[in-house]
Amino acid sequence: MSRTSFWGGAVILALVVAACSGGAEPTTTVDNGGSETTTSTTEEPDVSTTSQPDEGEEFDVDGPIEPPPLEDASFSDSTNVDHEFLPLTPGTQLVLDGVTLEDDEEIPHRIVYTVSDLTKVIGGVEGVVSYILDYSDGELAEAEIAFFAQDDEGNVWHLGEYPEEYEEGEFVAAPAWVHGAEDARAGIQMPADLEPDSGSWPQGWGPAVEWTDRARVFEVGSQTCVPAGCYEDVLIIDENSLDEPTFFQVKYYAPGVGNIQVGWKGNDPTGEDLGLLEHNMLDEEQMAEIREAVLALEASAYEHNEAYATTEPIQVP
Repeated sequence: MSRTSFWGGAVILALVVAACSGGAEPTTTVDNGGSETTTSTTEEPDVSTTSQPDEGEEFDVDGPIEPPPLEDASFSDSTNVDHEFLPLTPGTQLVLDGVTLEDDEEIPHRIVYTVSDLTKVIGGVEGVVSYILDYSDGELAEAEIAFFAQDDEGNVWHLGEYPEEYEEGEFVAAPAWVHGAEDARAGIQMPADLEPDSGSWPQGWGPAVEWTDRARVFEVGSQTCVPAGCYEDVLIIDENSLDEPTFFQVKYYAPGVGNIQVGWKGNDPTGEDLGLLEHNMLDEEQMAEIREAVLALEASAYEHNEAYATTEPIQVP
């Protein structure tokens, strides 16, 4: 995903964070034009990945094709997303940094993932609003709002997402899917029970935009090092889609933190190698800027996407 100025005005987020591995504090500045600067005196460990092409392997669809009905789940405290491997605490921000392969060339890539304090009701379920900025070679390529809720059994559901794609700062597409619109259905982003060899599951179903992402547990109790530090008891999940059965996005989740690393395997022509650079907790001023950005993106969503236009507005606390 990548982004350029899309909400108007010059919003600057100055983020000061201590590296998990100790040492000096890196300071990162991210603006809505995509410019970023990072200063750190901490030596960054190598990012280990699973970038090992294996063109013979295919994703085993050994689970249901479509998600279970959302209405069959109970949601008594749906915005309290406290899953061990996917905690969505408002104010949390993860900055992942690395490269994407494009025609065998490594392109700098950065994702800034922020959990807002806003919520949105989709399909009768109130979900947490996450705000994601995706930079490619220093330019904003995509801005996205995504919606998640946790059921009473501890499963984290993905209720839908609205991404805007940009080229040279200009809007080009918004391939959104939202539960209940255009036959889209919410899926389970992260199950409560995570066991290897337990089969794959659908993370959502958006046929209008060919969104058929799936996941399976690859390994539990792993160890990995990223620029922010080293982590134990890491969960590794393989993801792909029904349309792309021969390559996988590999995601690493650390307990109490969330997604700390992204790798790939198979014959992915645009593989990502990303590692957690910063784990931030935003202050009230920064959160106010995030709210402004999210609401501006939703206003654009109502203008550009008919499916999203059927949803209720985001709720402000």
